Amino acid sequence: QVQLVESGGRLVQVGDSLRLSCAASGRTSRPMAWFRQAPGKEREFLAVTSSTIGVTYVEDSLKGRFTISRDNAKNTMSLQMSSLKPEDTAVYYCAIAKVPHLSRASSDYDVWGQGTQVTVSS
Repeated sequence: QVQLVESGGRLVQVGDSLRLSCAASGRTSRPMAWFRQAPGKEREFLAVTSSTIGVTYVEDSLKGRFTISRDNAKNTMSLQMSSLKPEDTAVYYCAIAKVPHLSRASSDYDVWGQGTQVTVSS
């Protein structure tokens, strides 16, 4: 089974930009997504990308600040975040879908990384 490893999380200041990466141990043709979970809150969908380059969906509330991209040749996915806010503080996870379509539901994903911590300080 393909395994995922996230990286790039760190402490940043309000207004900063940050790029998270997700490396897969093998190739997958299934959709891949980013989620996050803040302390005491449910896991939140952020963005998803198809294996078809350019087919993506970003949660409406994050459009304009977050961008998802995928490199099938390198088996990687990225999340570019800008204008970061304290409420963006969370553990960020990447995941691979068990369904062929783009989905916002965490129950449609069966492969998860261990997460990377992003902390936005004011």
